[in-house]
Amino acid sequence: MRNLPQIDTLVVKVGSNILTQEDKGVNLEFLSSFVSQICEIKKKVKNIVIVSSGAVGAGFKILGFKSRPKDITDRQACAAVGQARLIWYYDKEFEKYNIIPAQILITKDDFANRRRYLNARYTIRRLLEMGVVPIINENDSVVIEELKYIENFSDNDNLSALVGGLIGADMLLIMSDVDGLYDSDPTGNPDAHRIGEVKYINEELFSLAGSSVSGVGTGGMKSKLTAASKALDAGCCVGIINGRKPGAMLDFLRGGDIGTYFSHTEDALSRRHHWIAYAAGVTGVLKLDKGAVNALIHKKKSLLPGGVVSVEGDFEMGDVVSVCDESGKEIARGKVRYSSLDLDRIKGKKTSAYLIFWVISLQTR
Repeated sequence: MRNLPQIDTLVVKVGSNILTQEDKGVNLEFLSSFVSQICEIKKKVKNIVIVSSGAVGAGFKILGFKSRPKDITDRQACAAVGQARLIWYYDKEFEKYNIIPAQILITKDDFANRRRYLNARYTIRRLLEMGVVPIINENDSVVIEELKYIENFSDNDNLSALVGGLIGADMLLIMSDVDGLYDSDPTGNPDAHRIGEVKYINEELFSLAGSSVSGVGTGGMKSKLTAASKALDAGCCVGIINGRKPGAMLDFLRGGDIGTYFSHTEDALSRRHHWIAYAAGVTGVLKLDKGAVNALIHKKKSLLPGGVVSVEGDFEMGDVVSVCDESGKEIARGKVRYSSLDLDRIKGKKTSAYLIFWVISLQTR
């Protein structure tokens, strides 16, 4: 039996690959079982938030498509129709248990804007205080996939991790179509072993995940590891389980040895640092020399102009920028004290008179 922490706030992510069927729309049998488990868990866990994919999968059959369309505008149309149908299904299932669900549609820009980010937090908190189960999805009817680093989350694994940080969740439970993380590809190696617990996420672990993507969903195991890393940085433990197995959520939360449990949260970032690292909109890039990278990462020193090699982008004082080494690898993000014009003037100067950041968040994982 696993020794899980006390869970007062739980985020559950359910993806299209298990919530919908590739050519039939929403899997109503699964949805009924899923909501039943949520309501059972809610007897012991006060606050539950669902991050649910499935809008496009719920809508394409209604609009007469034989399969999920590839054209962006067609997919947005399917999402607009499907989201209404999906939340109606959720509402009908939760009604059986006298629980009220709420729909929240969100975009990356809502997280990037600090004021809207905080407003989202206050809204979700108030809903939870009233016993409501918020159901969050990316607003697929308006986002543009090609602009994923600006306008969308790339998949709901990432969104669920950011939601976990937003509301200070204790646990993020990601429902997948596999039993967890394996030491090799279980589809090609019958001797592959499930990894029951992970304490530290590193490059070796990412190499085990590969780049698989399901036929219906947009994220594979690598996406789930990335999400797990972000959630851990917010102090939120993570579980990845096979959501298709009956009662899997209940089994995991009772301490059963199923799925993969990510347990290390001791070096979590503050909420503000987590927002800067993963949610804030990035408006520029600072490239540093090796000495500045070493001072920033290993010696935890402040960044001075002398170590700045180049300034890219057009940003103002107070904006968030990416900090990279000379090869372009991101090592940190920070809220700058100077505009891009001013930084370009003082870069390379050997002086301690100019501290570049108000707040900086190192990319530790």
